[in-house]
Amino acid sequence: MKNKKQKLNRRSFMGHSAKIAAAGFMFNKLPASSKKLFAFEGEIKIAVVGCGGRGTGAVSQAIEADKDVRLVAMADAFKDQADECLNSLNEKYPKSEQINITEETIFTGFDAYKKAIDLADVVILTTPPAFRPIHFEYAINQNKHVFMEKPVATDVSGIKKILKSGKKAKEKQLNVVVGLQRHYQQNYKTIKSLIDRGKIGDIVSGQVYWNSGGVWVRPREKGQTELEYQMRNWYYFNWLCGDHIVEQHIHNIDVANWFIGSTPLSAQGMGGREVRKGKDHGQIFDHHFVEFTYPEGQVISSQCRHQKGCMNRVEEVFQGSRGSLTVNSSNYGVIKNKRKKVVYNHSGEKDINPYQQEHNELFAAIKSGEYKLDDTAKGAEATMTAILGRMATYSGKVIEWDEAMEMDHTLVPELHSFNDTAPVLPNQKGEYPIPIPGITTYR
Repeated sequence: MKNKKQKLNRRSFMGHSAKIAAAGFMFNKLPASSKKLFAFEGEIKIAVVGCGGRGTGAVSQAIEADKDVRLVAMADAFKDQADECLNSLNEKYPKSEQINITEETIFTGFDAYKKAIDLADVVILTTPPAFRPIHFEYAINQNKHVFMEKPVATDVSGIKKILKSGKKAKEKQLNVVVGLQRHYQQNYKTIKSLIDRGKIGDIVSGQVYWNSGGVWVRPREKGQTELEYQMRNWYYFNWLCGDHIVEQHIHNIDVANWFIGSTPLSAQGMGGREVRKGKDHGQIFDHHFVEFTYPEGQVISSQCRHQKGCMNRVEEVFQGSRGSLTVNSSNYGVIKNKRKKVVYNHSGEKDINPYQQEHNELFAAIKSGEYKLDDTAKGAEATMTAILGRMATYSGKVIEWDEAMEMDHTLVPELHSFNDTAPVLPNQKGEYPIPIPGITTYR
């Protein structure tokens, strides 16, 4: 029998995570004397760890959030990505004093993140999600405020590490924002407030979607080690990306958790590779369908698909005892009563871009010396829910939350150089191991 103290099941997970999300910002629960820290005067130094497109965008949003923000360090496994990021920023902000980068403050390699983080007050973590747990851990240990992209992990071990670091961030009163930007988007916030006021009654079911044509592919280049190839083509390897149900569909799954106010008890589903199954497509599925069952009996149907020429749909739909709603990232939000009459129609004409808003709120809190933002719990919850769905589609089994949280589930090894052995290897035909429902197991 397992030691009860070591057991991290749904009850204990919810005890230090979901309660935070359900109750709102932890700031609201703190005594008045603890809300105020020290206000920043002068420069707010930031470092970006992970210099791809999302990292470049996040730095830009940080710069726009406060005139005192200064980019002082950059870190990436690849020098060319760091250079491309810097060139893009210099083009957007020519001769700006907010970009204070030299060759000496561009760091590359697997330990580059430490050197960059050490120089900053605030850290932007935007690498492939496999590395988020160790980067977040180091940032919090070094007393840095954090913006980190979703998902926050690709395996259960990573989730546990994130939660541990999040607890430490709370103790140190370090602001943490996770890039689940719908929480900062006005139509979603308004719809959530109306749900809480009983506008559609009790949520009884829902459908969440991320169906699109897919994303980029980066073919293998001559001279690459296997590990370098996988990291360049990271979206297609489970240990790096988590599959697109985790990396992308997490947004819609997160909304289900948020609106219902809980994480699911279990998941079951199906998925596979129908059109995206070449050697450059690694291991991941191109479609998933999952049913998540929640504690009060709600069943949420979850769809994500990367197949061209099919229906595109990215939004969330919920049915309640008194009505229904539809909401999406295009500032759309409509609530109807049971007679199908529109009782709320969101006008998002003047809504702030949520990607910008999450940085606005983060840097406003830091600037004023307030401990106000702790997204760690909701980020871990959403990521774990998506991982639960992936486990269900890969195995073809019903996977329970408590069962999953007790698994010894580690996909990401400790890595030091591109010459290290990659966690998964192709066979002689160049094909990678693919999950097979009915054979793949997590028990």
